Amino acid sequence: MGILEGKRLLITGVITDSSIAFAAARVAQEQGAEVLLTGFGRMSLVERVARKLPKPAPVVELDVTSPEHLAGLADRVREHVDGIDGTLHSIGFAPPSCLGEPFLDAPFDDVAKAFEVSAYSFKSLATAVLPLYGEQGGSLVGMDFDATVAWPAYNWMGVAKAALESTSRYLARELGPRRIRVNLVAAGPVRTLAAKSIPGFAAFEEAWGPRAPLGWDINDATPVGMACAALMSDWFPATTGEIVHVDGGFHAMGV
Repeated sequence: MGILEGKRLLITGVITDSSIAFAAARVAQEQGAEVLLTGFGRMSLVERVARKLPKPAPVVELDVTSPEHLAGLADRVREHVDGIDGTLHSIGFAPPSCLGEPFLDAPFDDVAKAFEVSAYSFKSLATAVLPLYGEQGGSLVGMDFDATVAWPAYNWMGVAKAALESTSRYLARELGPRRIRVNLVAAGPVRTLAAKSIPGFAAFEEAWGPRAPLGWDINDATPVGMACAALMSDWFPATTGEIVHVDGGFHAMGV
């Protein structure tokens, strides 16, 4: 019996089978969970990728910046399951001016969009799915990239991730009485579609493996997916407001 046997999970952010969200969904199914996915924009692509899972998963359309989508999410999820036990927020976006361009040049409108999609949407998603959780509570997990330092080229997305980290702590405080645990997984760099859009991503690839004491495979999102699955299981019943680093130990090393 897997650690997620009988759990119903909503997983966002699956775009390709190389994405971290896909790895999390695959591991979750292997561990016994019933999985639903959300997609936005390229729905046919998400539906095609969903069929690559061990068990094809239904896909619900969700734009986390749309009040209408958020308001109707619970009803659309109930068309497939009568509730959920865990949610994975794996959503992020920043306009080109916020990534790679000079940090001082990004206009506020672009920064605001990066913040809305990459940080505020964690709260938006939590609010939308809250009616789906039962009295037993459950788990809400978000995807992070360590925001304690300034990264080359990451710029305003790094600032948005810092906001995400703070948001997760406040959500942990607010949702704790509902027995909903809120945690983040700070992943090392994985060669996903989103990563390829970051100028200078090769610098992360070159530096990470040699510095991480456990090593790091940028082509394998499985370790990150396993951490997400573990946090959505019952094996962390008293852990909330935490950031779990899955990066080969890179974050703990000095120069």
